[in-house]
Amino acid sequence: MTAATPQHTGPGPGPEVRKAPPGPPAPDPARRARSATTRRALFRALPVSPAVILLLLFLAGPIAYCVVIAFTDLQLTGQAEESFVGFENFRRAFQDEAFLNAVWLTLVFTVLSSLIGQNTLGLALASLMQRASKPVRTLTGGIVVTAWVLPEVVAGFLLYAFFRREGTLNAILDWLRLPSQNWLFTLPILAVSFANVWRGTAFSMLVYSAALNEIPKEVTEAAEVDGASGWRRMWHITLPMIRRSIGTNLMLNTLQTLSVFGLIWVMTRGGPSGKSQTLPLFMYEQAFQNSLIGYGTAVALLLLLIGSLFSVVYLRLLRTEV
Repeated sequence: MTAATPQHTGPGPGPEVRKAPPGPPAPDPARRARSATTRRALFRALPVSPAVILLLLFLAGPIAYCVVIAFTDLQLTGQAEESFVGFENFRRAFQDEAFLNAVWLTLVFTVLSSLIGQNTLGLALASLMQRASKPVRTLTGGIVVTAWVLPEVVAGFLLYAFFRREGTLNAILDWLRLPSQNWLFTLPILAVSFANVWRGTAFSMLVYSAALNEIPKEVTEAAEVDGASGWRRMWHITLPMIRRSIGTNLMLNTLQTLSVFGLIWVMTRGGPSGKSQTLPLFMYEQAFQNSLIGYGTAVALLLLLIGSLFSVVYLRLLRTEV
């Protein structure tokens, strides 16, 4: 028999009732899901972390340093220590006629050689190669790509030999009984623009060749059956369907053309009298020939701003649906 539980009958308080200790809290499903998502994100980011560190070290770091010294009067020689000058370098740039001339020539060089030259010629070559035989495509592609893979300095010497007073172009004009001239002296910005077109068209041709291959043949064949001419097919079918490729190509070509230095330096060194001096050459002259590192860096930041404005415009166009 079990003993009976004693009953409290007195006037005092009853016996103390002990409660069981609380157990561990139930796991929160939402918190567990967030923790698992965080672990997966960190695991996926682990392989790219070395690249991110290198970009921060060798790209973001120098840019940040350039931003700092652009607001100083740092010089290469004749200065004990630099001092903070605020926006004086930028104010000086916009009051400098040589800087404004370099901005204008940079825009002319970019429009002529990139927006018009490389883009148009690359699209034309890609369209013609779609209809050409395989030997013709191989030969044309090899010639155009060879100009692209040449180092910039080598391409500059080749085009210098072509445009100089005793060069190949004037020899051809003399043989045809046509007037010749010193192209690097009379029309230097046109000469360097042509050189950049000659060297960089291959990239546009490759981009547009890939884009044209993605157009369904049924679409173009249906347009031909409907009696659309070649120009109408190009304007109403081909260009709208490759618009994103056009925007991407324009953006990459523009950014590359804005930074061209070696080609122009080898051909003209920005001369004569600054007639072919674009912003990269003006920046180099101020920073390393005139020893004005602070002023030259401010010009470099303005060039970076111009490239950023072009990029914003192209990215907005790329976000537009076809």
